[in-house]
Amino acid sequence: MSRNTSVILTVVTALLCGCPGLLFCVLGGVTAAGLMPYTTTFNGITDQGVIPSSYGIAMLCLSLILIAIPVVVGIVTLRKKPAPVVNNEPLPPAS
Repeated sequence: MSRNTSVILTVVTALLCGCPGLLFCVLGGVTAAGLMPYTTTFNGITDQGVIPSSYGIAMLCLSLILIAIPVVVGIVTLRKKPAPVVNNEPLPPAS
């Protein structure tokens, strides 16, 4: 894989996974702290409350996975490949 492809793949995964992961991290932290209110209106009935903290913990777990994806892709694609071992010894004659 060429170096340009590796950089493009890392940037794309950072945009598609890393940015939403950071957003989920912030929203998950606020929700896990019990600070995320909601208001809904359905058929003229209004309901208010706070989103449960377990939803916030789930968002935090999801955010860790989403943030880890671009990190792993970057490490795997941008690492230096080991140089191939060249053996310069002459081959023995065939018998």
